[in-house]
Amino acid sequence: MLKQLSGAIRRLLHPQTGEAVTVKDTDATEAEARSRSMSVRRPSPGISVASTLSPARLAGVLRNAVEGDVREYFILAEEMEERDLHYASVLRTRKLTVAGIVPTVVAASDDEKDILLADAVRALLEQPQIPELLFDLLDGLGKGIGVCEILWDTRQAQWKPRDYEWVDPRFLRPERETLRQFMLLTDSNPVSGVSLSPGKFIIHQPRLKSGLPIRNGLARLVAVMYMLKSFTVRDWWAFGEKFGIPIVVGKYGANASPEQIKTLIDAISSIASDAGCAIPQSMQLDMQETASRNNGGALFKEMAEWCDAQTSKAVLGQTMTTDNGSSRAQADVHDRVRMDIVNWDARQLADTLNEFLVRPFIQFNYGPQENYPRIKMSVSEAEDLKSFVEALTPLIDRGMKIQESEIRDRFGLAEPEDGAAVLVPESTFTAFSPAPALNREHIALNRSQEDDIDVMVSEAMKDWEQTGDAFTSPVLQLAKDVGSYEEFLARLPELQQSLKPDEFVQQLALLSFKARALGDANDG
Repeated sequence: MLKQLSGAIRRLLHPQTGEAVTVKDTDATEAEARSRSMSVRRPSPGISVASTLSPARLAGVLRNAVEGDVREYFILAEEMEERDLHYASVLRTRKLTVAGIVPTVVAASDDEKDILLADAVRALLEQPQIPELLFDLLDGLGKGIGVCEILWDTRQAQWKPRDYEWVDPRFLRPERETLRQFMLLTDSNPVSGVSLSPGKFIIHQPRLKSGLPIRNGLARLVAVMYMLKSFTVRDWWAFGEKFGIPIVVGKYGANASPEQIKTLIDAISSIASDAGCAIPQSMQLDMQETASRNNGGALFKEMAEWCDAQTSKAVLGQTMTTDNGSSRAQADVHDRVRMDIVNWDARQLADTLNEFLVRPFIQFNYGPQENYPRIKMSVSEAEDLKSFVEALTPLIDRGMKIQESEIRDRFGLAEPEDGAAVLVPESTFTAFSPAPALNREHIALNRSQEDDIDVMVSEAMKDWEQTGDAFTSPVLQLAKDVGSYEEFLARLPELQQSLKPDEFVQQLALLSFKARALGDANDG
């Protein structure tokens, strides 16, 4: 039986160094990365990068990010999600597809302690904050890193997270040595930052490509398309203002006075807003059509749609489910490709939870373990479990040994508690009964109508229960009365002398003869 640790101080192993680290209950409950108006971690970024974006500006932002100055890159990534509806939509689709997967927990083994640890992690994942935690960690898909801070509840003997807070990546900076480990900016160290406290932060760094973590974000991949689309839409609006609205042309005579010309100009200004005006009969207003009737803005629309298509390919891996004009068959094929990406994202997210949530939780409450339960997140369809059962049942019938915990974990079922009401089969088959074998044979042949063998079985079963029970019931009763297998063998010869197997043997021989005769007839 596992023993929970107690006290105001807990120890855990550092995830990078493996050294034992002491954590106080007061430190575990406080928020270390929360923003404050009078701090280096201010809630508002104070500047906008997207509003002044140009090719040179974008190149500088991306170059600085690779060199370790990531603040403007994170600001741009956030603004891209707020300003580009298409990018926000496809990125949210990818996040929600993974965040909507219900995590399952796999015990390390069938040992009692491993099962108890797995049940404790299952209870942890039932907290209402878990879906929001998964979504916040998937912020790393766009920015290359997603961090959430664990606020532990240390009032009880068992430490449990009471909440999770998303950490703004503007407050993080990669350390200068390798640019792989991220530091937290503080008022005491606003330039280089301090190391993230072990057991306090869940750090998700998706691997979308090989290389530095900061170069893995989708925002870096999509930034050029975002810039080109923003230019295209801006020019499109300018084109629409200049050529999409009919031009009002006023004509006045050669002898028109300045007052008359002013009246005509006022009429033109009035018709632009009110679509109506009053002018002298001697003046004339013409509405000149522009290039809009000749599809003059098609170029801008096609450029914007092309940028959206490239963004869809980068985020979802395909365009069929976001663009019009695709057939259902094409969308289904491309959707499976997208699910490959989802499975990869889910697997990495599960690894993050195992390293930064499961291990601290177990070590805080039960101490370091040789093996830990594991969270799994996989996309599976309902019919997969049905096929799994149908394929597994014959293997078990043939003697394959399979751990019960693996089956429970596959179905997401917990170990039954002591005294709990459990489901049992409706009926059980008695020993020496040929009914199961006959039923399985009937199913295997998949007969739709009764044939000669069915008729034979139906007639034979009418007399079999009485004959078979008279012979087998004493043996079953003896098995229930004895206390050991050796006692059963010792008393079996005495019981054998009292049994009268003649009728049993005759009935069995008759059935075998009929079955053989029918088999020979069918073969002939």
